[in-house]
Amino acid sequence: MSRVSRPRVLLADDHLLVAEGLKSLLSTEFELVGVVEDGRALVEAARKLRPDVIVADITMPHLNGIDALAQLKQDDEQVRVVFLTMHPEVAYARRALEAGALGYVLKHSAPSELIAAIRAALDGKTWLTPAVAGEVLQSMKGEPEKAGDPVASLTPRQREILQLLAEGRSAKEVGAALGVSARTVEFHKYQMMERLDLHTSAELVHFAIKHGIVEI
Repeated sequence: MSRVSRPRVLLADDHLLVAEGLKSLLSTEFELVGVVEDGRALVEAARKLRPDVIVADITMPHLNGIDALAQLKQDDEQVRVVFLTMHPEVAYARRALEAGALGYVLKHSAPSELIAAIRAALDGKTWLTPAVAGEVLQSMKGEPEKAGDPVASLTPRQREILQLLAEGRSAKEVGAALGVSARTVEFHKYQMMERLDLHTSAELVHFAIKHGIVEI
């Protein structure tokens, strides 16, 4: 395959060693158009570079990969995203697929799985790592389980606010980042606490860590 016609891939991972390893793995077959380290940078780079496929982590600073995908879907319904993640839990995979991901690969999987997932995404097909595929598909057949995922009960804006608060920003700083008032941030915060039956800011932060919205 000539260099000119190679599919264009954008990488998003906040771990430098992982990103460097991925560059080495993918560069023989794909053209790497960029590497970014957080969800907001991913959204900006994807809008600018228009890659054929995005390979992204889920848990990243500022905006997680799933919510970044949701924003990109608003721009381009055909955007192709393959998640490469440490999370083997069904809830994460299901959330990713429902957001529109075309691939879900675990970081400890064989490198060939990621290549296969990218190729499938280029064909518009969905590829799930075999380690979780059976459980995920079974879960999606039993639709009521979605109600068991508390993150699904939050709006995209609430998840954005939750992530930034859990990263240690004040309501004023979150408001400035999102273009809303501190009062609006506080309103969403208390709405989330009520919906999740949490009673303190510390419990809200613990929830964000437990459910992969933010890393420790």
